[in-house]
Amino acid sequence: MSDQPHIQSFQPPHRTLMGPGPSDVHQRVLDAMARPTVGHLDPAFVGMMEELKTLLRYAFQTNNDLTFPVSGPGSVGMETCFVNLVEPGDKVIVCRNGVFGGRMVENVKRCGGVPVLVDDAWGSAVDSGKLEDALKANPDAKVVAFVHAETSTGAQSDAKTLVEIAHRHGCLTIVDAVTSLGGTPLKVDEWEVDAIYSGSQKCLSCTPGLSPVSFSARAIETVKNRKTVVQSWFMDLNLVLGYWSAATKRTYHHTAPINALYGLHESLVMLQNEGLENSWNRHAHNYQALKAGFDAMGLKFFVQEDQRLPQLNAICIPEGIDDAEVRRRLLQDYNLEIGVGLGDMAGKIWRLGLMGYSSRPENVLLALRALDEVLTDMKAPIQSGRAVVAANGFYDAK
Repeated sequence: MSDQPHIQSFQPPHRTLMGPGPSDVHQRVLDAMARPTVGHLDPAFVGMMEELKTLLRYAFQTNNDLTFPVSGPGSVGMETCFVNLVEPGDKVIVCRNGVFGGRMVENVKRCGGVPVLVDDAWGSAVDSGKLEDALKANPDAKVVAFVHAETSTGAQSDAKTLVEIAHRHGCLTIVDAVTSLGGTPLKVDEWEVDAIYSGSQKCLSCTPGLSPVSFSARAIETVKNRKTVVQSWFMDLNLVLGYWSAATKRTYHHTAPINALYGLHESLVMLQNEGLENSWNRHAHNYQALKAGFDAMGLKFFVQEDQRLPQLNAICIPEGIDDAEVRRRLLQDYNLEIGVGLGDMAGKIWRLGLMGYSSRPENVLLALRALDEVLTDMKAPIQSGRAVVAANGFYDAK
C-alpha cells in the first residue's frame, strides 16, 4: 500500500525497573540470549536443558526430578499446577489475601473444581488458624493453594506452616513463588511442597516468558492416576514429561523458546555463583536501606513489618498526591519505573521492587532521591532531604 508507514527498528529507552516486575536484566543475560539459535532437540541444547534442571533444583532447594521451566509466564506455571492436580468435583482450599490468590480461585473453577475460600485482608499474611478451621470443616478437600509472596501487596506468608497444616489433613499443596524464588528463603524439600511455580522476570532477573515449576513425587503420582484427561494439551505433564525427561529419551512436545532459555540458564548460573543465601541476604540488606529512607521521609509501608516481603514494598501514597502524576514524572525525569496498586489498592499504594539485579544500593538511592524530589515539588507532607542521608547511613554502618 502506498500509504504504508516506514517503521524502523525499535530502540527501547534505558529504564531502571523498580516495579513489581520485570526487574532489571543483567547484560550477561541479554548477551546470552543473543547467542546463535540451535534446534530444540539439538544435542547441545539438550545438554543445556539438563543443566537448567539442576540449576533450578538448587534455586528451589529440591531434588524433585520434575523441575523445569514452563514455556510461558508465571500465569502459565500457575495454570500448569492447577490443570494437572485438580479434576472436576475436587474441593480446593484457596487462601486469598490479594490479586493472585484470586487468580487461583479462577483456576480452580475453570478446572471444574470446587473452591473453598480462606480470606484475609489485603496486606496481611495468610492466617494459619483460618486454614486449619477450613480444613476441619472440609475433610474431603484434596488441595490447599496459597501465595507465598503476594505480589499485589508485598505480604509474605509462612509457607512452611501452611504446608504442614495441609499435609496433616491429607491435602496436596500448590504454592505461588513467583516473587519469592531467589529473593527470600524458599525450601521446597524441607517444607515438603507438592507443586510450586515461579517466574523468570522477578528475583531471577531474566526476561519475562518462562515459569520455573517443580512437582514432588506425590504430585506426579496424583497426575498419573487422574480419572480424567488433563484439560490442557500444552500443559499436560504426562506429555511434557516426555520432553523434559532424561536427555537420552527426550521426545518432541513443542518448540521451546530457545534463546529465552539461554537467558534463564545464565541468570541461574549467576545465582549459583552468588550463592542462594547471599542472594537472600542481599535482598534483605537493600530492603533495610530502603526502609531507613522511607522511615526518614515519613512514608508508610502498607504491610506490617513481620509480614513484609523484602523485595516487593508497598508504600502508602501521601494524602492529596496524584499517583499517576508521580509515576509519570519518575519515568520522564528519572527513567525510573515503579508499580501501581492493583484492585482495591489502585491509587492507594505504590509497589517498589528490589528484585534480582534491581536490588542494588544505587537503585535504592535513586528511588529515594527521585521520590523525595518529586514529592517535595508537589508539596507532599514528607520530611524532605532526609531519605538518602538515612539510607547512606545504613549502608555505611553495615
